[in-house]
This record gives sequence, C-alpha cells and structure tokens, in this order.
Amino acid sequence: MNNNAAILQMKNVAKHFGAVRALQGITFDVRAGEVHGLVGENGAGKSTLMGIASGALAATDGNVWISGEEVRGDPQKARNLGLAIVRQEPALMPDLSVAENLFLGLPEARRPRLSNLNPWARNLLQRWSTNVAIDVRAPITTLNPEQRFIVEIVKALACEPKLLVLDEPTEHLATEDVERLFTRIREVTARGASVIYISHRIREVQAIADRLTVLRDGEGQGSYDASSLSEDQIVSLIVGTSLDRTFPPKSTWHDGRVILETNKFSGPGFADVTLKVRAGEIVGLAGIDANGQREFMRALAGINRGSGKIVINGGEIRIPSSKVAMHLGISYLPGDRHREGIFADLAVRENFSIRSPRQDIRGGLISASSEERRANEAVKRFNVKTPDIDTPIRSLSGGNQQKVVLAGVLASNPKVLLVDEPTQGVDVGARAEIYKTLREVAAKGIAIILVSSDQQEVAGLSDKVAIFSRGRVVETLSAERVTEDNITASVLKATGQRDRHHKNVGAIWRWAAGNSAPLIMVAAAILFLGAAAASYNPFYISPRSLTGMMMMVATLALVAYGQQLLLLVGGIDLSVGPLMGLCQVVASFYLLEELGPESHLIGWALLLLVALIVGLINWLLVEPLGLHPMVVTLATFMAVQAVSLILRPVPDGMIDSDIMMSLGTRIGIFPVIFIVALVIAVILEFVLYRRTLGLSLRGLGSRQEAARTAGIRPATTRLLAYVGCSILAGIASISMMPQVGIGDPRAGIGYTLGSIAAVVIGGASLFGGRGSFIGAFLGAVFITQVNSVTSFLSLDQAWQSYLLGFLILAAVSLYSKSRQKVVQA
Repeated sequence: MNNNAAILQMKNVAKHFGAVRALQGITFDVRAGEVHGLVGENGAGKSTLMGIASGALAATDGNVWISGEEVRGDPQKARNLGLAIVRQEPALMPDLSVAENLFLGLPEARRPRLSNLNPWARNLLQRWSTNVAIDVRAPITTLNPEQRFIVEIVKALACEPKLLVLDEPTEHLATEDVERLFTRIREVTARGASVIYISHRIREVQAIADRLTVLRDGEGQGSYDASSLSEDQIVSLIVGTSLDRTFPPKSTWHDGRVILETNKFSGPGFADVTLKVRAGEIVGLAGIDANGQREFMRALAGINRGSGKIVINGGEIRIPSSKVAMHLGISYLPGDRHREGIFADLAVRENFSIRSPRQDIRGGLISASSEERRANEAVKRFNVKTPDIDTPIRSLSGGNQQKVVLAGVLASNPKVLLVDEPTQGVDVGARAEIYKTLREVAAKGIAIILVSSDQQEVAGLSDKVAIFSRGRVVETLSAERVTEDNITASVLKATGQRDRHHKNVGAIWRWAAGNSAPLIMVAAAILFLGAAAASYNPFYISPRSLTGMMMMVATLALVAYGQQLLLLVGGIDLSVGPLMGLCQVVASFYLLEELGPESHLIGWALLLLVALIVGLINWLLVEPLGLHPMVVTLATFMAVQAVSLILRPVPDGMIDSDIMMSLGTRIGIFPVIFIVALVIAVILEFVLYRRTLGLSLRGLGSRQEAARTAGIRPATTRLLAYVGCSILAGIASISMMPQVGIGDPRAGIGYTLGSIAAVVIGGASLFGGRGSFIGAFLGAVFITQVNSVTSFLSLDQAWQSYLLGFLILAAVSLYSKSRQKVVQA
C-alpha cells in the first residue's frame, strides 16, 4: 500500500437534518493507493458521510478536502477534483439510454463526441466483460437491478477517479461480477488512486480493504488495519456489544400439512417446477442467478404469469395477478426495494399500512388511530430508526427501509410468505433480528419460500433447498444435507456457467417501445386521414386548402415546441394560450399601418419582452418558491388573460396589412412560416439528441437527483425551459397574426390544450424525460388535419374530439404497453 498524502480528509464533520443528528465530529482520511473500508449499522451515517464528501450534501459543521482543496455542497467541484461515487441506488436517469447515462456521468473533459457515443459506450462495457448483455441504446428503465449496477460501476470507473466511493456495490451482483469488481478495484489502487468500500458484508471488506473505519450512531469508532481485526471483532465494534451471529434453531417438528404445492408449473424463465411447502417449513431456492428461482417466485406472487397446477390448503387455484395472490394469502417481499418495495414519497406509516389496510378499517373508513398504533408497534418491534412514523421513507437508510417493507408484508398475516433477499442492505445487527422473525413466523404454521444470493443465509434458514438450473429444479436438499457446502456443490454441478434468461419480446413490441414509434404512427394516421378526405372531396388537397392548413400548423407547432421544452424537464405551462393573446394585444398598439418603423420595432421588442417576463415569473414561482407548475401556470393563465382584457376589452387595433402579407409569404404552396416551423423542429430535435443541452433537459425530467449528481444544474436548466417556452409562445403569436389580424385578447386561449395534445400525440411523457420536437410538429399537423377533415367529410364537429381522443388513447396505450413488455423482458 502506498502511504502518500491523504486524497480525502474530513475533519470534525457534523450533519443535522432538522432536529435529527446524523453525524457528529467525524474525522476521517483516505490515503493514496489504499482501499478503505467503511462499516456500520443501518443509520450509522455511512451514506450521509459520503454524500458530504461527494458534495451532494453540505456539512452542518466541519471541513472536507479532496486533494487539498475544500469542497462544500458542490458535486461538480468534487467530480472535477476526481471523486466518483457508486450509490446504493444507482444515480441513473431512467428515460435516457445506457450510452447517454455513461456520457453525462463523466466530467466534460472526458466526454466523447456525441456522434461517436454508442461505439464509445460499447467499448466501456466490453472492458467490464466481453459477454456483458447490455444494449447501450436501451433506456435504463429496461435494465434489471444487476445491469443497472454494472452501468453505474462502469460509469464511475470511466472517470478514472482519484477517489472511488463504492456504497454497497455487490448487493445486486452475481459472484462472477463481484470478482470483476474486485479486479477493477485493484487496478484503481495500482495507479495510486483510492477506494472507499462501504458494505454490510464483513467478509468482503476484510478481503479487499487495507484499512477500515467503523461508524456507530453517527460517531466514529476509530480506524484500523483490516488484517488486525477478526470478523467478530468488527461486528462488536459496529454494534457496540458482542453479537450472537448464529441462525436461530430450525424446527424439528412439522404437522405435515402441505400449505402450497406446485405441479409442472411453468412460466417465463422456468419450467415444470414441482414443489411442496408444508406448514412451518422454510424452503430455500438456490442456484446461479437468473436460472429461474426468482421468476418462479414472482409467478407465485402474481407478478409474472405462469401455467400449471397450484394448490393452497388442498384447493387448486389460479394466480392471474398480485391482487389475487394477496387475496389468497400469498405475500411477497420484493428483492428490488427501490422499484417494488417502497413508496418513496409516502411516510413510514403509510408504507407499513398499505399492505394490510383492512386491519385499519372502522365503519368503512381508515382509522387513523389504528394505523398509527400499528405503525408505531412495527417500528418498535423491528427497531426502525426514524424520527417518527410520518417521516418520508425515502429519508431513511436502505436497511431501515427494508425493515419497514418486511414489517408491512408480515402485517398482512399471510398463509404463504415469499421472501426475496430478506437482508439485502441490512446491517449485521438487524440480520439476526430478521432471521429470528422469519423463524417465529414459520413457527405459526406459515409456509415460507426464500431466495437469497447468500448461500450461508439459505443454508442457515432453510429446512429444505430446491436447486434451480436453467429454469428447472434439478435437486432437492433436506435435513442434514442443507449446508452451505452442499448447496454450493449442487449449484456448481448443475451448471458451471451463468444461464441468463431473457423473455422473448416480439419485434413489433420492441419497435413500439422506441422513440421513433410515435412519430411513425402519427405520420401514418396523417396519411390515412389525408387519403380518406381527398378521395371523398378532392378540394381537400387543393393548393389553397393545403396552404391554409399549413399556416395553422405552424402556429400550433411553435407553441407546442415550447410546451415540449417544459414537459421534458417535468413541468407544464397552462398559460401559453393567454400569453399568445397578450403578445398579440400588446403588438396591436404598435404594429399599426399609420405608425412608422420605430413604433413597429418597439412593438416587436415589447412582444418578446412580455413573453420573457411571463416565463421568468413562472420560473420564479416554481423553482425558488417550490410551487407546483400546474398551480403556478393556472394562476398566470388567469392573470395574463385579465391583463389582455384590461388592455383590449374588445378586439381592436388592426395589424398593418403589409406585416400580415409578409407573414403570409409563400414559396410555391408552402408558407414561409410553415417552413420556418419545420426547420426549428429539426434544429431542436438535433439539439435534444445530439447536444449536451438536450441530454441535460431529458436527464433532469427523467430523474432530478441523478441529473444533479451528473453536474446538471436543475434551477438553470428549468429557467431555460420556462423562458424558452414563453418565447416560443410569443413567436407563435406572430404566426397567428395573419389568421386573426387584430388585437383579440381571446385569440390564443385554445392553444393551451392544443399544445399539450400535440406533444402527447407526438410521444411525450407528462412525467418528463421523454419527447420529440418532430413528434410535436407531427402532432400539430394531425390536430389541424382532424379539424379540417371533419369539415371536408361533412362530419359533425364532435368528430374532431372523437378522432383526437382515439389517437391519443391508442398512441399512449400502445407506447405504455410496449415499454412495460420490454421492461419485464
């Protein structure tokens, strides 16, 4: 180990969250060329300490230096100084592709050209493993937990950091990937850089660390040479007392009743599984990961579909959904806590009670006192460290979140309990409590099926173990044969290599999940409607008709671009319609025929200034004040409309005819303003997918916290989006002038809903992170076409709403369903 000067120094660091003390007086250093282990119970402050080191959090007191420079609440500076961090929950933006996430995860100086993005990303993944099964073009949301962690680790390694922080990096990794990680760690330290390794797996820390530091209840317990401490000594330092780490004794008596039985049960990833679980019995499922054991368990939980015979308490059943499974008495503890276990925005109390709401119903209503009482009892029983039960669960450590989820699952009083990774992310002290709880549950006659990546855990808890290989049970161990060595031997004999399972998703579904699908579907709908209208009434495709439609398309498209800009970052602007009217009203005082060029110039400037001011007001209310975008822009909708009516109670102020003629200029049958709108769409689309600014917009809307850690500044990016939206609405009001010709305060009101409909039809997500400016353009074309086609086909005006509503539902349903299928693959 190289004993050079410390790369990271932390002195007397303290951190308070309100009245809660998370850290107190921590002094800690990491030397160049070493692996430094950081261990402690859940809630000890490990992740908080590293959050301060990375700049994601600012210390309440104390100082932090990286390579001799002080860092305080500035993640970008920490990254520039050479710090990279792999968090318990990967800091990835789900709607962006693997390659785009890798790109944004690097400091700007290390980023490749976007034109070479995908080959560059493939090369990075190949360095991790030549047989890695990750498509760099795939959105992060389609990856499983192991693949997400691999991407996060590869992203951190690509930074070639001076200091690499790994926070529980192996929780979702298979054995071969853990070995790859350890190899990369040794490569990092060999070049003089440092690694901080945080884990609850004491054996891993001992195997890889040179020194280790122990935290307990937010305070440091000293730093030690890792080789000088035994596993039991480390555990004692962590919990403050000696700890009995043995598993609770297994039951020697079962009443013989078969609670759950499957016979030739098959589904995606597993086949012909025949298994019996008796009352009070814990049955472990073991095997190399992705060999069917988890897929089998998820089918029993009703999450995945399965076929074959399932019997509970002697009666044959079907499990078409998770709701039916719960009704039948089957409860499931998910292995992916962040995606499937917790409701991050809800409180501890709600996360506990949501799995057993019937126990709190009094007179048809939820009893708050009952819910509070049960939640408090669960917090006490499972030793959950939380300020109170109304604390948002996202603010708890990973282990305490796991305890709340387990408590909620057990509160449903199941007949069959399905447990996937019961102690994942849980400290050594709490593990013994969970083991004891599971044994107590089994003693009540409940049948338990257990999946764990820790073979020692499977052996210590299980009465019987079914060995899975390539989706089938190839051996069953019971009684004295249930040992860690026997399980490992059986797994290795069954298959010497990983057999990764991928559900086959049809090419059409995969295509529909892509970003191009909404564009092609809308374009096809446009052509179909156009052909139908032209065959019924040839005047539909006359130059005059097409020119008129293109003028209207340009106006709607321009304001839709602004709406798309905001939707990308997770916002929305309901005020764009009245703003278009206000801009035109203001212009109607200056763009008059009898006034000279100076007045016209003032009018154009004021039009854009008004748009700029409204955009700034919306941003100030949303970002610094933290108000919801829909509430803010609804208020500005009414305020802007009121100002328009004050200035022009009735339509007045005819726009100069020369200006309107100029705006109506055509090249052939194509209005210039239509060509301009199309060119703007192409330019914005290029920026969206081929420039860092576009990736920043999509990344922020996809997941703000991950975007922030990637160096994206949320406030600045949203400012650009709000101002850009209003400016585009102002430009759209210019395009609207030839259609209105006068200062009409109500002229733009209909464009609010029209702009939202256009971007949704074009494939945008109302939740942010996904969209297309070309899609918004096509959506504007389709909406304008529907409004015209109904007239040419002599249809009732209600058909406009029918057709628009049908396409919106069809497009959104197909896109959502296809994404769901790909995610589950």
